[in-house]
Amino acid sequence: MKQKQFLNVVDDTKAHELLDLAFGHLAPTSESCLLHQSWGRTLANDVCAQVDVPGFDRSNMDGFAIRAMDSYGAEEREPKQLTVQEEDAISAGQVDEESPQVLRRHCAIPIATGGVLPRGADAVLMVEDSAPGAEKSTIDVFRALTPGSNVTGAGSDIGRGEIVLYAGTKLGSRETALLAAVGVDEVEVWRLPQVAVLSTGDEVKAPGTSLKVGEIYDSNSRVICDAVRELGGEPLFLGICPDDVVILEEKLRPLFAADSPVDLVILSGGTSKGKGDLNHAVINKLGEELPDSQGVIVHGVALKPGKPICVAQIASKPVAILPGFPTSAIFTFHEFITPILFRLTGRSGDEQRVVQARLPMTMRSVAGRTEFLLVDLVRGQDGLSAYPLGAGSGSVSTFSRADGFIRIPKHQERVDEGEDLIVQLIGASPKPADLVAIGSHCVGMDYLLGRLARMGFRVKNVLVGSLAGLRARSRGEGDVCGSHLLNGETGLYNVDFLPEGAQILGGYGRRQGIVFRLGDARFEGKTLAEITEEILSNPDLRMVNRNVGSGTRVLIDRLLQGHEPPGFHSESKSHHGVAAGVRQGRGDWGMTLDILAKDQGLGFVFVQTERFDLIVDAKNKKSEAILALERLLNDEVCKEALRSMGLCTASDKMMCDDHLI
Repeated sequence: MKQKQFLNVVDDTKAHELLDLAFGHLAPTSESCLLHQSWGRTLANDVCAQVDVPGFDRSNMDGFAIRAMDSYGAEEREPKQLTVQEEDAISAGQVDEESPQVLRRHCAIPIATGGVLPRGADAVLMVEDSAPGAEKSTIDVFRALTPGSNVTGAGSDIGRGEIVLYAGTKLGSRETALLAAVGVDEVEVWRLPQVAVLSTGDEVKAPGTSLKVGEIYDSNSRVICDAVRELGGEPLFLGICPDDVVILEEKLRPLFAADSPVDLVILSGGTSKGKGDLNHAVINKLGEELPDSQGVIVHGVALKPGKPICVAQIASKPVAILPGFPTSAIFTFHEFITPILFRLTGRSGDEQRVVQARLPMTMRSVAGRTEFLLVDLVRGQDGLSAYPLGAGSGSVSTFSRADGFIRIPKHQERVDEGEDLIVQLIGASPKPADLVAIGSHCVGMDYLLGRLARMGFRVKNVLVGSLAGLRARSRGEGDVCGSHLLNGETGLYNVDFLPEGAQILGGYGRRQGIVFRLGDARFEGKTLAEITEEILSNPDLRMVNRNVGSGTRVLIDRLLQGHEPPGFHSESKSHHGVAAGVRQGRGDWGMTLDILAKDQGLGFVFVQTERFDLIVDAKNKKSEAILALERLLNDEVCKEALRSMGLCTASDKMMCDDHLI
């Protein structure tokens, strides 16, 4: 359906409706990108770690690998003596997988910074805290250590399978370093949309040339090209075209060919009612001749400045003809073209920064059209004030000086002194996270945050365990806490631990159990009762424990009934860390999720289904990010995705196992 419009003025709301209808189908396309070329690009998919970081229990310094308990009671006046296994000395990068080093009791193995901790060791003694002993091949230990001292545990930083970056993340130096640390050398990113930019007008000249009276330098193409680049597009500047229909058509027609890489076309000037304003006529002609064209969709919007804006669809591609005056051009670009670019880049409109400021003087506006007003922000005793910059739409310097702009709705004739305003800042700048999760780790939470990121929210996940997460919630820190704390007396999860003013937003169930290496006869084919008896009676079985305050630790302590088997005091802060420790032989068993056991090729014996809840501040429940999270928890597609991960939602029958839920 082709349209011919010439300043058929509509209001800005109607204009947006028409453009959303015409271009709502636009979506980004992805491409593969080598890591060294990915800086500044936007991830199209979540990136999961394919390795543990670190990949082994690592010494943080030069010293001696020891058992912490062998140092208990050591003081400078009364040192403990250990025998040095000199033949087993470990340097960085030295690994003998067929015959790994094993630390004997009351012994120490020399180890270099970055060296792999031998089996049996749980701490590293600094060289400065030791001295050669009185007997040959011994050392005197002057300091008592605790398990984990000077050691970084395998998977304690990043666990294999953990999402390290979410889709929608813009890659900077920190992000590319993180990708390199997990071995990623190629990523899937959103393709940079190609945006053709053409300035028009006999009076428009390129910077650097001489001007005659009546001529102006082309600043519009510069600001448009750089604005396109700021928003994640790739500008293709086609130069300056005179007011000549034939030349203009020759420049434009190839852009709409089937093999053209161009995604969006932007022209500057030639959109109002002057004699030389030919752009809309050429666009109309192309719209009538080329297939998949709606022609002109909007030509004229009740704005100040920016009324002559023209937007069309030619050969399925959006085409914008911006007003020639610089301020009008940039206002209409940000108002109508930026949303189209966001659709093509996969980026969120929420990336545009806003602040709140007070108007220090009364301003009048003309009813019936939306007005944009450039402002200069000044910090005062009561916060920010927005001082209007009263230059016209042709002013280049005003726009360059402005900190931002305010939008006065079409039905408002005045803005009173002291009124609070929302100021749209000019220029790209990062915003704080929209939703911060502080609490326990879960693959389900990873999935939910990933979905929020795809919806345009900035998310952050701080893994501290359930108890620490609830304490953060009680201090008002973060937005949501993931928790699975069990009250052993009531048999209830989380509800007995809620801080004042907190409430459960929703949650799901997950299966916890004992994991072990496949083929280990001490566990293979045995029941939970038999495995528990083996754990409590066999001193050779070494565990990988969870941190105090985690919901999993509550289950472990209940299982152990006060016993402290080898490895009890070496804690892992995540489910991934437990799975990594068992898989690598650092321990023989641990407790984690069935989905991680399956993913990492471990045996699994079910212990209990537990409740993993998302806990929020009742007063903050109405925030946009929290509301979006709540909708996800009730969304059938989301529920099915959680089920596919082995999790069970509130609507599932979760009482099929012998558990508390």
